[in-house]
Amino acid sequence: MEIVFLFYDGMTALDAVGPHEILCRLPNASVKRVALKSGLINTDSSLILKAEYSLSNVQRADILVVPGSGSATTLREYPDVLNWLRKIHTTTTWTTSVCTGSLILGATGVLAGLKATSHWATLDRLHIWGAKPINARVVEDGKIITAAGVSAGIDMALALASKVAGQKFAETLQLGIEYDPAPPFDVGSPDKADPLILESLRKRMVSLFESIN
Repeated sequence: MEIVFLFYDGMTALDAVGPHEILCRLPNASVKRVALKSGLINTDSSLILKAEYSLSNVQRADILVVPGSGSATTLREYPDVLNWLRKIHTTTTWTTSVCTGSLILGATGVLAGLKATSHWATLDRLHIWGAKPINARVVEDGKIITAAGVSAGIDMALALASKVAGQKFAETLQLGIEYDPAPPFDVGSPDKADPLILESLRKRMVSLFESIN
């Protein structure tokens, strides 16, 4: 099973690392980390990852994972990446994204007419590409599965593991990584956050995302 992660400078590390921890353990998984050019990738938290393959090295995937970024890029300045994503999407059984990775999928055109989710601060931007924004942690429409912000990628990967290898196998993976969230604060979504915190964060994030169209 070919599992392909798109890497690019500025990406959010956990968007990829969370799902990677789960999907790499699927039966017969062969995982490839791909970027415009192979080599080191600087994430938005200064963690350095490595893409062993360039776009030209990978022509297909059974599962494609597109992470987001703190700057909510659509990679529109990299048409070669968007064209590669369109091509790979035609070969996949499942095409997935995490956080603002759905904006990248949107920019390729593959979300037109489909339900999708994204980080709460960019959810409304999905309209730009003809998608139907859904405020949910994981959204499935056809063979496309999108996850909300950052940590939701783990939920997405577990749901996908269940589809690929069965619920018991997915439950075993969840237990193995001890994914049993019990955060110290109950503010993990806009509905739960202090309005002052929410508004302050929204302003900062919107300023990062305002160039997206």
